[in-house]
Amino acid sequence: MNNAGLIRCLVLAALTPVCGCFTRPTSQNAPSYHYYTLTAEQIWQMNLPRGERFDASGLFLDKTGELLTESDQRIGVYRVRFPPGGGRAVDLIQMPECFTPAQLAPLEMRKHGRFDCEGITEDDQGRIYLCEEGDRMILRWDPQTKTVENLDIDWSPVRKYFSDDRNAAWEGIAIDGSTMYVANERKKGRIIVVDLKTLKVRDDFVLPASWSWWFWDTHYSDLCWFDGALFALLREDHVILKIDPAAKLVLAEYNFHQMENDPEVIYHKEYPIGVMEGLAVDKDYFWLCTDNNGFARKKYPGDRRPTLFKCRRPDAGRD
Repeated sequence: MNNAGLIRCLVLAALTPVCGCFTRPTSQNAPSYHYYTLTAEQIWQMNLPRGERFDASGLFLDKTGELLTESDQRIGVYRVRFPPGGGRAVDLIQMPECFTPAQLAPLEMRKHGRFDCEGITEDDQGRIYLCEEGDRMILRWDPQTKTVENLDIDWSPVRKYFSDDRNAAWEGIAIDGSTMYVANERKKGRIIVVDLKTLKVRDDFVLPASWSWWFWDTHYSDLCWFDGALFALLREDHVILKIDPAAKLVLAEYNFHQMENDPEVIYHKEYPIGVMEGLAVDKDYFWLCTDNNGFARKKYPGDRRPTLFKCRRPDAGRD
């Protein structure tokens, strides 16, 4: 963790009393949009595939309504299987022909260590994308050809935001038609807009949480496109932002700080920061999942499974 990140953690720790909640500072010039507090309608533990550590670092709802996820510990795409008749745990079923070792072999020579994937999405043709953090790859799997390619995107217009820290790069991806949004996580938090037809950067911007101070580096953890808006997950601010990317405006803010720190689900942590890293959105719900870095929940010391939250949207049905 760099000095800025350490300062950020210390500030959060100083602001957070024993109960895990705090009143955040607000500006006299705070933007005028809707603020909501999220609560969990349902909670599941995500069973560990083969019993191995699984850091759920992305979520996506595909066209059929199935929930997909992935882990930063090993590359692959997993379908979330809900238990019939209820239950408090979901199974993760790996898609067998997606991002296989054979498909990835041509890219291995470019890798520094394992594939560290931090976000997942799909385009209109059913191709699945993963954003890989360690080497700043955008990987695309084609279900027709059963091949994987690394998109040769010209990042030069936004390279000034890049950090030398391989753990401070891509942390979320979303697609609207031929427009792709990629989140540069931190040290220079930024949302980057890419034209998928030309593989050129078209725009970039940063939008913070409502309470952020001028020195606060906005940290993005996941992105999702739904119903004409971009949704951004800000792990350390414990909020979701609904964004109009064309106007570069926040339309609404949804706070999940209290939900994340409920005694039933709060995790042990190395640093006093948030653990939410996966976001999917539909017309009625937000879906959130944790990358708890292999740590257990405080109430259940032996249980290191990630948590999946289903939160009814408080703005559902609003015009």
